Formats: sequence, structure tokens, C-alpha cells
Amino acid sequence: MTGTSGSAVLVTGGARGIGAAVARAMLDTGAGVAIADVLDDEGEQLAKDLGNGAHYIHLDVTRADSWTNAVAVVEGEIGPLTTLVNNAGILTVTPIESQPEAEFRRVLDVNLVGAWLGMRATLPSLRRSGGGTIVNISSTAGLQGYANIGAYTASKWALRGLTKTAALEFAADDIRVCSVHPGLVHTPMTAAMADSLVADQPIARFGTPEEVARMVRFIATEATFSTGSEFVLDGGTTTGTTLPLPQD
Repeated sequence: MTGTSGSAVLVTGGARGIGAAVARAMLDTGAGVAIADVLDDEGEQLAKDLGNGAHYIHLDVTRADSWTNAVAVVEGEIGPLTTLVNNAGILTVTPIESQPEAEFRRVLDVNLVGAWLGMRATLPSLRRSGGGTIVNISSTAGLQGYANIGAYTASKWALRGLTKTAALEFAADDIRVCSVHPGLVHTPMTAAMADSLVADQPIARFGTPEEVARMVRFIATEATFSTGSEFVLDGGTTTGTTLPLPQD
């Protein structure tokens, strides 16, 4: 299924950052877009700014009942889902040794369990639409390790694996499931991070939410022979290491 006119798209964590950019990009395809978040004021304002075709839905991704309500609202206001974008996520910077158990569990609850609940809750709607696409926003932290963000890294590796399982299980219903792996992108989550962090990347800058959104739109509308696939947008940071040339 493609994200074109008559499609219904649900974007979690959609009130700002990458989620807001994805909402804009999918709205441009002619789809009806549900912006789902717990940031009600920001989400409602974004939906108002985007105009016709944009809807705001309060959604706590960690609660199964909240997902049930969100899917019912989408089907009532737009129609059966054709695209789910699991974008909601949180980040904590804490070494393993000192991270409280509750904090670790909270990160996994939002980043991993939230996406699992979303795929489970939206599957019947995706079937009713005749098939569709699920895009799970992972991270380069789902491809390599990072010190001091163990909970986040664990959640993003797990989401990468869950994506592949879902791709295998949902294929018979013509539902494709792919993961997106951004590197450092300018969002509220990374606002305090210095530009020096990307100085050694082949493309030595932060990414933009719009670049990630264009990839999500491509997966939903054009990458019709891809499922279980990983799409990386990281300025080349996971490509490898450049060693200095030997000195004469």
C-alpha cells in the first residue's frame, strides 16, 4: 500500500521533531495524518497549522487502552490505517552502573514496548485497509554501541529485531515493516549536543528532521519491494573509521 490520497497515517511522537516532520511529509502525499502524542498543546497546534487532513490524537504509547482508543479515532475520522510510524522515544544519559532500574525500564517501555503495542493494536486496521506499511524509528544506536545510553541502545537494538519478526509475520497480509536508523539529528532531544560530536563524520553535520521524514515517506510510498529492511541516515558515521596515512 502507498501513502497517497485516501490513506490514513498514524505518527507517534508526532507533535515535534522528527514526528512533526513526518506528519508534514505524509500530508503532502494526500494522506490523512493522525498526529499522536502526549504533548497535547503542541500536537493540537501542529494539527491546526497543517490544516485539512491533519488530526491530533492524545496517545500514551505505553498503554494498550490508549492505543485502542487512538486506532478507533483514526478509523472514525480518516479510515482504516495504511501507515503506522512508530517514532515516539525518550533518551536518558546515564552509565549502566548508576542508572536506576525504574529509569531503564521506562526507556524500554516507551521506545520498545510502545512500538510493540502499536504494531499489535494497528494490525487489524491495516488488514482492513488491504495492507500497508509500518515504519519503526530506531537509531544508529540500534546498529552499534554507545557508552552512557545503555537503555536507549538496548531499546533500539531490540526494535530493530522486532521489526524483522513483524516483517515475517505480517507479510501474508501485504504489510511491510521496516526500520529507520538516524544518526544525530537536530531535534529537541539533541538540542544540548555540541556540533563537535559530528566533526569526524564523512558528512560532518547533524541531520535534519526533514531528511528523516523524506526517508519515511519513501519507505511508505515507493519502497514496495522492501520489508524487514534497515534504512540508515547517519552522515556516514557507521560506515567505518578512517586511519591516517603513514608518514614518510
